[in-house]
Amino acid sequence: MSRRSRSTPAPQRSSTSPRREAGARRAVAASPPPAPGRRSAKPARRGTAAPFPTTLAALDELAAAGAKVAVRIVDLDRGSVILAGDDSTTLPIAGLGVVPLLIEVATEFERGTLHPYEIIDRTTLEPVETGGVWQHLKAPALPLIDLAVLAAATGDAIATNALIDRVGLPAVRARIESMGLSRSALLDRFRDHRGPDDAPHFALGSAEELASMFAALVNSEAISAGVSAQVAEWLSLNHDLSLVASATGLDPFAHENDDHGLLFINKTGRDDGVRVEAGVLAGPRAGVAYALIVCFDDLSIMHRLRAHGVFRALGVELMEYVY
Repeated sequence: MSRRSRSTPAPQRSSTSPRREAGARRAVAASPPPAPGRRSAKPARRGTAAPFPTTLAALDELAAAGAKVAVRIVDLDRGSVILAGDDSTTLPIAGLGVVPLLIEVATEFERGTLHPYEIIDRTTLEPVETGGVWQHLKAPALPLIDLAVLAAATGDAIATNALIDRVGLPAVRARIESMGLSRSALLDRFRDHRGPDDAPHFALGSAEELASMFAALVNSEAISAGVSAQVAEWLSLNHDLSLVASATGLDPFAHENDDHGLLFINKTGRDDGVRVEAGVLAGPRAGVAYALIVCFDDLSIMHRLRAHGVFRALGVELMEYVY
């Protein structure tokens, strides 16, 4: 993203970065090393206490109740893993699978193999009521570049399916593989109902790879600087700030240029019993790439709210870390 690209690049993570893998029911924190004074508006935090204690307690509680949880937080400036738990486990990520699709679309725009203003007629697409706004608009046709905005900003199911139809699932899968994301996959299109002959999920991924993908976007390392900037721009329009991002105080509809020194992009994923968010949050003190996946029994609104509470706890502690 352009605002971050003017900063000193984050160092590459070394093989000795402090990281301890978690067991199936516990996330384990690794204490970050002292920071080089890149943001230096405030002193670097010190001490031996594990960061994110409220998040860790909430994750433990959910895992003890039978939920599958995975988390990864990376300090972008130090190149260190701050928090990691089951982050290599492949889990359903719902609409967050749109991000590698957007990377493929932006790559084809840049290379000229796809024209941004090619018009797609909605009547040629299978109706999907899962979510989004295009189904409610009067315009029956839109250019591909506007469909990318709808997919990024509102998780629009029909717009996403139109992009998938245009570039093809094999191209997206090849792009994912070329980025070294071995635990991620875009399996299918959005559907209102999944039958026995359909893929069981829209997309799969791991917290480690989701955090890595967002770090690559803001560090201009996702395919090219141009592709990274374009996808980051689309994602900066995302309206869903109800999970981790609820702690940022940002306007869900206009947070691309924040007056309080926050750089933020994110994408969420929602399905029955699945909540996911990944993104980048940077402030005066530090910048982080994060991903949190929670798969739970969605038996009641209280079960769902407990899952949402973990995301909001993480958001509060991320804000304390970066600001």
